[in-house]
Amino acid sequence: MSDSGYLTNQLLIAMPAMSDPNFAQSVALVCDHGPRGALALIVNKPLPMRLGEIFEQLEIEIPTGPVTERQVLRGGPMQTDRGFVVHTAGGEWDSTLRVSDRLHVTTSRDILVAIARGDGPGDAVVALGYAGWDGGQLEDEIRANAWLNAPVDRGILFDLPYEARWEAAARLLGVDLARISPLSGNA
Repeated sequence: MSDSGYLTNQLLIAMPAMSDPNFAQSVALVCDHGPRGALALIVNKPLPMRLGEIFEQLEIEIPTGPVTERQVLRGGPMQTDRGFVVHTAGGEWDSTLRVSDRLHVTTSRDILVAIARGDGPGDAVVALGYAGWDGGQLEDEIRANAWLNAPVDRGILFDLPYEARWEAAARLLGVDLARISPLSGNA
């Protein structure tokens, strides 16, 4: 958690008892969190869609190559037609949210054009939709043992296979999710 008590630039890790199908076994990057609420992007749930399909829909000219085969993620259940690019810092894009000095989220078309041309950020994932919480709602869910939070790990965001990210994120805290009871309480 940051000095402010908010979770911007943290990973949320769904607890094993999370039954909401939108969030079960998910890892989400908290992009913005403050008194008015939170916005996060799920980074381990691929859609049955490739980046080439996004380029086609947006009429972005692309050369053939591996970039078109990159998986697109389901960033969350809200505004599922809205795209987000999570990427390492660098570049000048029209609409970018600075999550940290090293990590940004861009929503403008220009970054997708750059990715298609091979001029985009070195590490980037594309997600459709986001997860959002009203003020105090995420904090209540954490108190109810729905989520763990951990520091962001670049390898989890960009390198690990999607199916390995949930357990790897918990291991950042020394937690083995297979050993956690689905029942929770407060001491």
